[in-house]
Amino acid sequence: MDLVYIEDLRVETVIGIYDWERQVRQVVTLDLQMGVDILPAAETDDIEHALNYKAVSDRLITFIEGSEFLLLEAMAEQVAEILQDEFGVRWLRLKLGKPGAVPQAKTVGVQIERGERF
Repeated sequence: MDLVYIEDLRVETVIGIYDWERQVRQVVTLDLQMGVDILPAAETDDIEHALNYKAVSDRLITFIEGSEFLLLEAMAEQVAEILQDEFGVRWLRLKLGKPGAVPQAKTVGVQIERGERF
């Protein structure tokens, strides 16, 4: 299995359980690893045979900016569904962070892994 990754994608959204969090936009960060076979893209040198990380990034930015969640867990699950359903990603690892949520920490968040490694 090969990996296509996106690191430190930053998106502003409404996220949180407290009233004040529902009134402001906050930054969430995504580190994403997606298991794919890159051989067809490598052999053809054609983007049509690759997992287009720009298209993935654009889709996730649009989705997250337009969404409101109470919990990172719910956001993570929906991001995973988009990747699997729309981009055919068979395996992924997503680290979703909320910088500033705990002042003493650089960031806090969740990390999920979905699908089966091939």
